[in-house]
Amino acid sequence: MEVDVEVLAGADGVREAIGRELGPGDWFTVDQARVDGFADDTEDHQWIHVDPEKAVSSPFGGTIAHGFLTLSLLPHLANSARRLDGVRMGVNYGLNKVRFPSPVRVGSRVRATVTITEAEDLPDNGVQVVSKVTVEIEGMPKPACIAEWVTRAYF
Repeated sequence: MEVDVEVLAGADGVREAIGRELGPGDWFTVDQARVDGFADDTEDHQWIHVDPEKAVSSPFGGTIAHGFLTLSLLPHLANSARRLDGVRMGVNYGLNKVRFPSPVRVGSRVRATVTITEAEDLPDNGVQVVSKVTVEIEGMPKPACIAEWVTRAYF
C-alpha cells in the first residue's frame, strides 16, 4: 500500500515544514540481489553481506545490508515521505552526522521519516535544507540509520 506523500510547495513550503515530522514513507524491501549489486559496485564483498550460508552462523543470523547501502537509499526513502514541488534541480550537498544503530537483515523492509531542521536561502532561488532522516526497520525497536542530511533545492 502506498502512502500519501506530503507535498511541500516551493521554498515557502520547505520553510513552513521546519520542525514537523514528514512521513513515514513507503516500505522498501532490501533483498539479497540489491546487497550483492551494492557489493559489486563498491568492491565490499565482506561475507556478512554476500555469503548467506556463512552468515547464518553470525550474530545476525543471516546476511545484512551494508550501512552505506542503507544510506544510499535516503533519496528514494525520503522522496516517498515528502516531495518538494517545483524543484528544477536538487543537489546532494552532504551529511553532517550519520549513525547505524541496527543492521538491516536481508529480506527486511525499511521506510523513512523526515524532519526538516533548517532551511537557508541561497542565490538563484535555492534553499539549503538540513533534514533529520530516520530509517526504521519493520518490527525492530531501533532504527537502521539516523542521518543529518544536507541538500540544496533550486526552484
